[in-house]
Amino acid sequence: MWKWMLCGLLAVSAGAHAQAADEAAREQAEQRARAFAQSLQYQQGQVAVAPADAQLKLGKDFRYLGAADAQKVLEQLWGNPPDSDVLGLIVPAGVDLLDEHSWAVVVTYVDEGYVSDEDAAKIDYAQMLKDMQEGTQEANAERRKAGYEAIELVGWAEPPRYDAATKKLYWAKELAFEGSPNHTLNYDIRVLGRRGYLSLNAVAGMGELAQVRSGMQRLLPQVEFDAGARYADYDSSTDKTAAYGLAALVGGGLAAKAGLFAKIGALLLGLKKLLIPLVLVVGAAFGKLIGFFRGKKRDQGGTVS
Repeated sequence: MWKWMLCGLLAVSAGAHAQAADEAAREQAEQRARAFAQSLQYQQGQVAVAPADAQLKLGKDFRYLGAADAQKVLEQLWGNPPDSDVLGLIVPAGVDLLDEHSWAVVVTYVDEGYVSDEDAAKIDYAQMLKDMQEGTQEANAERRKAGYEAIELVGWAEPPRYDAATKKLYWAKELAFEGSPNHTLNYDIRVLGRRGYLSLNAVAGMGELAQVRSGMQRLLPQVEFDAGARYADYDSSTDKTAAYGLAALVGGGLAAKAGLFAKIGALLLGLKKLLIPLVLVVGAAFGKLIGFFRGKKRDQGGTVS
């Protein structure tokens, strides 16, 4: 009997030591993550996005991380695959990137040419949504075979809107990932320029829709191309024209299937609520795969195919 009692005591002791070791390891990981976050070099005010010939005129509500720090956040902190196309990260002031409910805006630039807006008034976004939903369902079998979660495109969280005066297009999608109880919000802005477009892609949970919508609307007027690179500067006799229009920027997967994009892979920025542990904070919070698809990079223009 005493041997069984001794074994039981040893097991309890071993369990307690293991728990203590786990807690210590978690505390160390959290400390490293906190040190990492504090090492980030934020910029404020007017920020040049040189590769895009664009300017961010950020108000007090936003801060900016350049390419190096932005890529570190996406890769080292949020567990995304490397992506050298990321030019920066716009972070709302007061937001802690380690917080489960944080959100940020990934900045990229696509230089595939001038995107004509002639089709703006003709786009049937309701039909586009149906087509995208059908395409998403059709693609889920292949996603599962490849080891990815199935996706449901629930609908527009913000229907697409195009401001012809400022040449800015924005919309938001509500997404449901298989196995996740919470839905994901992808909020997208495209700023059209002479040689391409600037992409601003925010990811959050649907619970943060109100604050993300408010933040993105404040951000809209703070992004502009430099003189000479603006949409109005386009010269049809010399400049390259993209092989797609506005509709392809929203329903990018449909265009990709037709071979219009050099990169197949959509702009699904985010699998924020998949309970994937952070690379630095193991098990401490929800993972943020701001992904270009969990290692499977997708477009600029975005869809969920």
